[in-house]
Amino acid sequence: MNEQSSTTAAGQLDQAITPSEQTLTTDGSLSANSDAEYINALQDVVTDPSLATNITVQERIQEFLTVGGPVVWVLSIMSVVALTIILLKLWQFAVLRPERRTALEQSLQLWRNGDAVAAMRNLPSKHPISQVALIAMDGLSKGTTEVTLLKDELNRVATQQLDQLRAYLRPLEVIATLSPLLGLLGTVLGMIVAFQQMEAAGSQVDASVLSGGIWQALFTTAVGLSVAIPVVAVHNWLERKTDRVATLMNDVVTQIFTQQAVAENSPMFVQELDNAA
Repeated sequence: MNEQSSTTAAGQLDQAITPSEQTLTTDGSLSANSDAEYINALQDVVTDPSLATNITVQERIQEFLTVGGPVVWVLSIMSVVALTIILLKLWQFAVLRPERRTALEQSLQLWRNGDAVAAMRNLPSKHPISQVALIAMDGLSKGTTEVTLLKDELNRVATQQLDQLRAYLRPLEVIATLSPLLGLLGTVLGMIVAFQQMEAAGSQVDASVLSGGIWQALFTTAVGLSVAIPVVAVHNWLERKTDRVATLMNDVVTQIFTQQAVAENSPMFVQELDNAA
């Protein structure tokens, strides 16, 4: 693709420079007319997007970083950090699948039927809600009398599991909050520089200088919003998923406690406890 565009650009340059103009001076360089035509043709090629072959993505990024200044550099670092955290959290939720309910419903059904041992065995391993449900089932099936201590232990484990799901969400919230503020700061600093240039120019103010300074200043705001908007969306989505896990965890534990009396009166429950002993 680059070779084809380069060939087209070279062809246009050759057409722009006629044979009569491609004369050499005594020192071996092109004549003034030929040099001027060459520059004009080169400008036409550069302004034509289909012929721009040497402007790479890296060069554009460097240009943006240069125009934006230190604020854009900071925002770029924050965007990399935010992207890393988002990928890490997506991988964590994909592996744990904390909102998975199928196995939990099966275990709860076994618990209602009085089959406590099978209910505990059916709980999926390394599942946040299963860790809490297992402690509740194990404590109640052993006939513990310290229900208050059992609930305290359940609160402790549940808090640990939810904290793991909420890990690194606070940095995302900080990045989402600071990004637009940093963009606004860059805009204010850029406007200060633009008006300083106007003051230095005095009565010979060039509108292009002012407009150039303004768009460079507004560029930092655009970058800040570009970083903040997706981070806010993903952060709220992850927070919502964590809240649903907390709600489901509370629901499962409540069902285990409320079904205790039914399970204790079931003959199958007593038989399973005797076999386990």
